[in-house]
Amino acid sequence: MIAALLAITLFQSIDTIAPHRLPRTAAIDERLAIDVGVKLGDRLVLSSAPDAPAGDTVVVSALVRRRADPSEVARAEYRVRLHLDELQSLIGYGDRVDRFAIATHGVTATDSAIRRINSAAFGFQAYRSRDIAVETSRTFLVVSRFHRAIGVITIVASAIFLLCIMLLKVDERRRDVAALRLMGISSASIISSVMVEAAFVAVAGSAVGVGMGWTASLIINWHYRGVYRTPLAFAVVTPDIVTLAVLLSLVLGLVAGFLAAQRLVRMSALELLSGRREKRTPARTVANR
Repeated sequence: MIAALLAITLFQSIDTIAPHRLPRTAAIDERLAIDVGVKLGDRLVLSSAPDAPAGDTVVVSALVRRRADPSEVARAEYRVRLHLDELQSLIGYGDRVDRFAIATHGVTATDSAIRRINSAAFGFQAYRSRDIAVETSRTFLVVSRFHRAIGVITIVASAIFLLCIMLLKVDERRRDVAALRLMGISSASIISSVMVEAAFVAVAGSAVGVGMGWTASLIINWHYRGVYRTPLAFAVVTPDIVTLAVLLSLVLGLVAGFLAAQRLVRMSALELLSGRREKRTPARTVANR
């Protein structure tokens, strides 16, 4: 037994090498990886500033794709996600934080958490994520109202344009309308036929407009997604928009057809054939003769 202990003591060696610590991991922005040529598994040396001494070495373990957030579209900075303790030691911020998020379930729990944080934490103010989203989206509300105003102006202009087209189209067919009037066709039948034709033109124009809008949205999204490198949809053609456009076009077409037909049926058949208005003598002038 004593001989075995002596042998172990003689052959025992002291390990003077410090234990090897694996480098920490980090997730970097996918745009940064493309711009600088970084791949998964590459090692990066972190520092708080370009002229600051080098910090820890991290291994790229994930690439983060940019979210479809309108508030981040115009931002050109990159994002790197680190472990919290490593981030604190890198920026020298200690235990301080600018903001943090707490997940709650239910309106009651949210209200209770807001009251407790506001009463207990000095220097902090708690808000609902919905309120913060509304506050940071005011710029987009202004843009949305501007687009709505442009849409109203476009609809009014298209209604006037459609009315002019129907007036010209019906006026070219005044001889046909005169022939129908002389054959005994009622004014209501003529108005109905013109309105049916106007509705067909409006629906066909709506189909062409929807196709052009859908194609334009594809081109816009392809271009600006490449420029900003984001999955955000910049132009969207939804079923609600298509339904509204078709209904507006149909209503405006029917109104334009009705007004154009009314203009013709109020004229006599002879006026429609000659293209000139007859001079009608007042009744009392005939009586004086």
